[in-house]
Amino acid sequence: MKRLLPSAIFLFLIVFCTSFQDVNAPGESYYIVVSKKKYELSVYDHKGWLVTYPVVFGSNDPRDKYMEGDRRTPEGTFTIISKRIHEKWDRFLLLDYPNADSYKKFNDRKARGLIPQNASIGGGVGIHGTWPHEGYAIDQYQNWTWGCISMKNQDVEELFQMIPIGTKVTIRE
Repeated sequence: MKRLLPSAIFLFLIVFCTSFQDVNAPGESYYIVVSKKKYELSVYDHKGWLVTYPVVFGSNDPRDKYMEGDRRTPEGTFTIISKRIHEKWDRFLLLDYPNADSYKKFNDRKARGLIPQNASIGGGVGIHGTWPHEGYAIDQYQNWTWGCISMKNQDVEELFQMIPIGTKVTIRE
């Protein structure tokens, strides 16, 4: 019986003093901040900054996306709603653009006459890689997308593995 007491205490300490929870619960611990001005995508977790990647965008116009076809990258806070391997751009992390805030800005701009009444808001904005062997576009800050955020393929593959669906993404000028 005396030999069981130390074992029982040890087992008790293991069970009650050890956390078996994942420290990076999906969608809660990571968040991404994209700076269009700095051409950077930074990843953070609950402890702080983890990594920063170089990125490019749609047009050379750094303003917020107004409507479909303007090739601008939208600003605001979005959520990654799906991830998939992409036949052209290596990996694709789809954002929930347009969301409620995007529609509010779009409708306000329409009401103020900043965009045509027949314009549509667009969609399909995400984070993805480049065409094969065209990572140089990132190094040379060549904005080429239709409003998405583009990364080097090896970077987007790393991000794809790290970031769960549900992760918040803030895009700012």
